Amino acid sequence: MATPPQNTSPLLISFLTLRKAIGFLGISIPAVMIIGTFTIGGCTHVQNSISHYYYTVMGDVFVGFLISTGIFLITYKGYDLRDNIVSFLAGIFIICVALFPTSQDPDASCAIRTLNSISWRVNVHYISAALFFVTLSYMSLFLFTKSAGIKTKQKIIRNRVYRVCGITILVAILLISFEKHIPVLDNASLHPTFWLEWVANLAYGTAWLIKGEFLLKDNAE
Repeated sequence: MATPPQNTSPLLISFLTLRKAIGFLGISIPAVMIIGTFTIGGCTHVQNSISHYYYTVMGDVFVGFLISTGIFLITYKGYDLRDNIVSFLAGIFIICVALFPTSQDPDASCAIRTLNSISWRVNVHYISAALFFVTLSYMSLFLFTKSAGIKTKQKIIRNRVYRVCGITILVAILLISFEKHIPVLDNASLHPTFWLEWVANLAYGTAWLIKGEFLLKDNAE
């Protein structure tokens, strides 16, 4: 999809800044959670998933990251109605992830809060998280790759990266879903879910940074 002509209008600046903000939030949240719990939470190990940081000293920051991402996605305006609907849904899904926490981490040594495990709430969390990542994969594969007119060399490169990002998100989510059946991943001490979630976040964050012209910018488009 072609990028709007370059100019210095505040509207364009905010348009691109919004994209970059979504990208930076996605990439940085796992690192922020680790650093926060290690430095101010007295935690010495990684949690089993990013969502389990809800129960740590970084819980409010975790919720803030997700709600901010959701608001940015909901308010994001793409090139057509399909863009707007997909980004709106992604925003709703990530906000649901924040509002309906997962179950308590079995390793509660870093936890500072508790919450009863209610099956419907946990199911909403997992379903919302899966739909969020699937939706962002769809955006990378089918929306970010659209273009008007002849594709420039830089646009062709960007499309390749978008597709790699979209596929990476799907692979990471599939591996999380079937990790209990994959011997190399069926090891809780390695925290495979956390690292695979980070891979998915890195993939969608990279796609949004490119879309926000932080990476692979092409002034000719």
